[in-house]
Amino acid sequence: MTTSTQIVGRSLHGLTYAVLGWAVAYGGVRLAWTVGEAPEFGRLGLDLLGFTGWWSVALCAAAGGLAVALDRVATWRPALAALAWTVAGALVAAAAILLPELVGFLLFTVGPFFDPLAFVSRLGCVTGAVLLSLATARYQRRTRGDCPACCRTVRPGTRRSAPARWARWAAWAAVGGLVTRFAAQFAVGFDRVDQSASLLGLEIGLVLAGVLLPLALVYHWGEVWPGWVPLLAGRTIPRPLLLVPGFGLGAGIVAYFGMGMVQVTSGSHSEFSDAFLWVAMSAYLVMGMGLVIGSTDYHLRTRGQCGACGR
Repeated sequence: MTTSTQIVGRSLHGLTYAVLGWAVAYGGVRLAWTVGEAPEFGRLGLDLLGFTGWWSVALCAAAGGLAVALDRVATWRPALAALAWTVAGALVAAAAILLPELVGFLLFTVGPFFDPLAFVSRLGCVTGAVLLSLATARYQRRTRGDCPACCRTVRPGTRRSAPARWARWAAWAAVGGLVTRFAAQFAVGFDRVDQSASLLGLEIGLVLAGVLLPLALVYHWGEVWPGWVPLLAGRTIPRPLLLVPGFGLGAGIVAYFGMGMVQVTSGSHSEFSDAFLWVAMSAYLVMGMGLVIGSTDYHLRTRGQCGACGR
């Protein structure tokens, strides 16, 4: 008789093998660097944040073990899913420096601290996070009765067309976070910050990411091109155009500045005061979380009807 803790006796899913393969390959590299001699990684001197040495090896081992557990456990276990999401989040946080590096590529500059090997290592770390996240999402769909095609659990006819109130609060909180960040910069003096062309481009991008993007996620003009947009007015805006930067930037900002706050707490040195760093990083965290929340509502609200379940 099947019990609530019975393990499914079957071969592993291909996604599970992918996580295991990554854990062996990337974990093997981390193990070699831990017991042997790790590269210098350029001027910055590191590739990952926080989870280095044996911690990085432990993360890889945990990801592989969790992937097998997610594939074998036949019933919904919230604690198992929470642990898997936590490990995936830790992998993203460890590679948080990837965010400014990718932004640098968009601005056609890599900065003085860029190191190709460290960049590849961070990409490898994030790859593991993505694979484990996909495995966790598959486990949830399989054990909670979600539609395997669209992941929905709601009943037909319950879809919303208007943004949720909590999403709009989150979007405006993201705007408030950006305003707070610039206020903190104004308080210490803009002359203390390098006003290079690349940094100016970064700050213009911040305005777009911290004002235009979160508001577009929770207002109608983020679904249909406004009338003042030439050639596109009235047409539906492709969902990935908002969801990719919304989720990507949001998660990246939370990971990067979350790890930054951990470093400040541990007593790392900076040319700026701790008060400025706490205010500025907290503001960035609010902005990042606002983007993730707004993107979640936008995804739930704008997705089409599923052809498999009709929801």
